[in-house]
Amino acid sequence: MVRTACHIEPGRSLDTGVERVRLAESLGYESVWLSHIASREPLQVINHYSHHTSRIRFGTGVVPIFLRHPALMAQEAATLDEVTGGRFTLGIGTSHKITVEGWYGLRLDDPVGRMREYTTILREIFTKGGVSFSGTHYTANFNFLGYAARTTFKIYWAAMGPRMLEAAAELADGVVLWMCSPTHIRTTIRPTLEKALANRGRSLEDFDIVAEIPCAVTENVEAGRDAFRTAAMPYVQLPFYRKEIQQVHPEALAAFDDHLASGDLPGALQALPPEFVDDFAGIGDAGAVRRKVEEYREAGATLPVVGQLPPHEGSKGAEALLEAAAPAR
Repeated sequence: MVRTACHIEPGRSLDTGVERVRLAESLGYESVWLSHIASREPLQVINHYSHHTSRIRFGTGVVPIFLRHPALMAQEAATLDEVTGGRFTLGIGTSHKITVEGWYGLRLDDPVGRMREYTTILREIFTKGGVSFSGTHYTANFNFLGYAARTTFKIYWAAMGPRMLEAAAELADGVVLWMCSPTHIRTTIRPTLEKALANRGRSLEDFDIVAEIPCAVTENVEAGRDAFRTAAMPYVQLPFYRKEIQQVHPEALAAFDDHLASGDLPGALQALPPEFVDDFAGIGDAGAVRRKVEEYREAGATLPVVGQLPPHEGSKGAEALLEAAAPAR
């Protein structure tokens, strides 16, 4: 079965978000994904969405591990899975230094080691009902009382670098990708995962590659590209994403850096050429969006996630995008 998901943040109106999620369910989307940004808390939003739907699944892409002890995360995730009737998938990640240290005053160190310990604790609680664990970063002595999680509950990781991908192949049920083009998925992500999974007696048939795809149904392709450039700008400056962009688009990244270093922000954005934008995003008519979704799928994404670019001149809006990218039923 062909699987397609969508990304629906509430934006300024939770009620509008609910209506879009209900539309996605009616159109046959498998799941709705939310991220953790400086807005509404995603687990709370999923709880709300679930009460207005009956079939569509939900996932986080992703929530940062530093803000919750793994035992608390296990409680929240298990409860939300119960509330949604088994329709929830937990995606977790380390986030970035600028947010972990700048926003919260915490320390981002040993990201792979932290993800290992965090996931080990989660998995023990989900499968055995409790855990006794003492590691380098986390200690957990916790047991559910009069309650049990679903033992098949899935955990996905935000992972792009080789060490994180190899650890994900060992400990996770899938990965969630953002700012990761079909070219990079095809040439790096999928081969790395295939090898790492095979080394552990696993295969991609039991493992999800969730890829978020920025898209817009628009009459103004250039304005849509500018919307992507603006949305992508913070990520082009973050180390985890820069490493991946460097492998596929080194010239564009160098030009962006040169303009930014001289204080020329508009020039930095325009230094990301149409070829760069079009590698990541599906922008144009409905056919352009569908072709980009299929390009991600053919590159190795097992679950493409269609996300709406910011409003711009010529944009047809989120509803038109959902209609355009809806899976065949």
